[in-house]
Amino acid sequence: MTPMTQSPNYRAVLFDLDGTLLDTAPDFVTALNRMLSSRRLTELEPDLIRTGVTHGSAGLITMAFGLKPQDADFEALRQEFLGYYRDCLTEKTRLFPGMEAVLAKLATQGIAWGIVTNKPEFYTKAILDGLWLPSTPDAVICPDHVSRTKPDPEPVLLACQALKIRPDEALFVGDHLRDIQSGNSAGCYTVSAAYGYIDAGENPADWGAHYLISHASELNNIIFST
Repeated sequence: MTPMTQSPNYRAVLFDLDGTLLDTAPDFVTALNRMLSSRRLTELEPDLIRTGVTHGSAGLITMAFGLKPQDADFEALRQEFLGYYRDCLTEKTRLFPGMEAVLAKLATQGIAWGIVTNKPEFYTKAILDGLWLPSTPDAVICPDHVSRTKPDPEPVLLACQALKIRPDEALFVGDHLRDIQSGNSAGCYTVSAAYGYIDAGENPADWGAHYLISHASELNNIIFST
């Protein structure tokens, strides 16, 4: 992490979705435990599932059933899980505390914002359509839109292109090393969101971001300081 002595004049802020902009873990907990319960298997502790959300549906199936992607039953179980997840996409998903005020201020200050996620467009769009947000994202980049996902810089560069800005005019916020790698490689300023879905043994301070925050409200001091 390299703290900046003076903030640039950001023209846009980009967010990872799960674990950064939105707390989606509660609905992953619901979906996975409903699936386990339907099979009369022991439900998992919410905190355990929460840490696995960053690895997506594949990681959660590995966690719950001890299977690897190459195993015969893996993909069928993953698709079954996704069915449960589709049924509860926005039951409990919400903006992280403090994020509503950040998005509202971006709108009043005329600063664009966007989403760069490894979550497929179908789920991303359904969640955004099902939630109230204080402003609408100006760009949403999903794996469907690129040939290489994060940690490659391609998704971040595409977001900057869509917003008609240079990468060094953007701040990218993420809760995983791949987010910071993607943003740094693209030439953006980056923020490690330590409040997100952090793997055991991971230290967000080691990811090489320009800033480290433990609460979404801390973005105000980074984005709007002069």
